[in-house]
Amino acid sequence: MADVHRSPQDPSAAGASVDSVLGVLEAAYPLDWAESWDRVGLVLGERAAAVSRVLLAVDPTVAVAREAVELGADLLITHHPLLLRGANFLPADDGKGAVVTHLLRHGTALWCGHTNVDRSTRGTVGAWLSLLDLQDARPLLPGEPSAAAAHGSERFGLGAVGTLPEPTTVGALTAAIAAEVPATAQGILHTGDAAREVRTVAVCPGAGDSFLDAAVDTGADVYITSDLRHHPALEHLESAADPAAVPALIDVPHAASEALWLPLARELLTSAVPGLEVHLSAHTTDPWGGRAG
Repeated sequence: MADVHRSPQDPSAAGASVDSVLGVLEAAYPLDWAESWDRVGLVLGERAAAVSRVLLAVDPTVAVAREAVELGADLLITHHPLLLRGANFLPADDGKGAVVTHLLRHGTALWCGHTNVDRSTRGTVGAWLSLLDLQDARPLLPGEPSAAAAHGSERFGLGAVGTLPEPTTVGALTAAIAAEVPATAQGILHTGDAAREVRTVAVCPGAGDSFLDAAVDTGADVYITSDLRHHPALEHLESAADPAAVPALIDVPHAASEALWLPLARELLTSAVPGLEVHLSAHTTDPWGGRAG
């Protein structure tokens, strides 16, 4: 069963609409914070439609769309966009077409937030700052301007660097992360010596191998991100004769990394929209279901 949190002030959520709920989301995560290539905002649905129940998920998959309808959700909110690469045809026997058909047929709206959420202190980067309790945190990519939004949200950046409250090791940090993120078949991977000491951490939620050089420039002991490919990761590790001269790597499955945002989104919505039912999806959208060896 999906995890649910009901705001205590008004169990009817009277007066809430798709537009008013999106007003909260887009005030906290302004759409213009997104990368130019991104596709964020309202994808499907009527802005004037009433909303009393919401489902939060990382990806708008067919299973998640069906879950939203079975739950009776009026609005599905996901981190990843449905049509990031566009689509010319959406027949119901196609995956994305099935999502669109199913949600529209049952009157469930869909809103997607992505890199605008990633940048926020109440988004994915904020979730990792909190999880790691990073001290003196700064953006991974220097020069990105900060900005204040509504509901305590601030534009921070697509990644962060900071110091742990207490030194640890690569192995212990990997285990601590594994205990906090949703379980996956892959688990959490790390490079090198598990006993290597860690004080300074760089992190980029989601796919971050394009920021490997930036992580090196920070002088971090470890870089935490997702979707690390063989060649970039190996080139990073082999870029110095001394392994300690470059950050160790911790690879967290993409969906697990960004699922940490969902409780923050639930907290935001239930505090800003009294009485709104906000559920977390019971489905993992990590594509891997098993492993051997």
